[in-house]
Amino acid sequence: MKLPTPRWWYVREGRPGPLLHLLLKPLSWVWAAATARRIARGRPVDPGVPVICVGNLTLGGTGKTPVVAALARRLAGREWRPAILSRGYGGSLEGPVRVDPSRHAASEVGDEPLMLAAALPGVAVWVARDRVAGALEAAHEGADIILLDDGHQNPALRKALSLVVSDGETRDGEWPLGDGGVFPAGPLREPLAAGLARADAVILLLPADLEAPDPDLVAALSGPPLLRARLIPEGAPPEGPQVGFAGVGKPWKVERALRAAGCDLVDFAAFPDHAPWTPARLDALDDLARAHGAGLVTTSKDWVRLPPAWREKVRAWPVEAVFDSPAEVDALFERLPRPGA
Repeated sequence: MKLPTPRWWYVREGRPGPLLHLLLKPLSWVWAAATARRIARGRPVDPGVPVICVGNLTLGGTGKTPVVAALARRLAGREWRPAILSRGYGGSLEGPVRVDPSRHAASEVGDEPLMLAAALPGVAVWVARDRVAGALEAAHEGADIILLDDGHQNPALRKALSLVVSDGETRDGEWPLGDGGVFPAGPLREPLAAGLARADAVILLLPADLEAPDPDLVAALSGPPLLRARLIPEGAPPEGPQVGFAGVGKPWKVERALRAAGCDLVDFAAFPDHAPWTPARLDALDDLARAHGAGLVTTSKDWVRLPPAWREKVRAWPVEAVFDSPAEVDALFERLPRPGA
């Protein structure tokens, strides 16, 4: 059973449920120690081509996947042959397998790889439980650079660049890093200082309607170079009344973004990240939309998990990551060795 992301994780001070937080603290120490031990004992393998890791400091909800897509487009535009490598969370195939949107389903390869493969037809997207095997296969099939989608805490591959993506939303009392607590007492995958120490740059992803980042958040992420990007809708939301729904890391961000973009949102249903769209859930959403005389709108990630018949009933609302200074991204790429050079 998938559980929703605890919203109290993202409270900087005065979090609710202090007793629960206290009880979870010992488990967070165990998690942090196990992560540190795994990283320290890792023997990274060089797949023969540069690897750019795009990871998280926290457990999801940062906008990492749109950043991966934006980096892949930029690399391809600079005459690299990028491949994206994902674990394929939620998919049944162990891989390595190249994702083909015409024959694979999200239940086989995971929703994020399927979404990336559909959005980037010229870029190979691979899923593999074994990251080394996936990287070697991608390189063998012609990739000259690999974008590792998630893996900042995975030491299996040698990384030419390690980038971490951080959510930049700080309104309504929200704080992307919580109070600094490590899972399960907070959203961090490891202590913040440890994660930043291995990062070559931080990408701070701001909502489209947030003018500037919070200076305190910028200070908290200090150390590596900080690049700014924005999560921009690719188009306007559907017209007329809409019932929105999302099964992502922070579904409340989707609701907020739809409203900020001018959507006539009459209701919104939040689900856990990667939630399966069971017939009961879909029928309930359909009933809710009918009761409001509204359409249904969701994220691209959620849309690819829908059964084919339902994709005609639901509108996807895609977004993309746009860098404030593309030249800063290009400067990072200039540090990478070209294969054979």
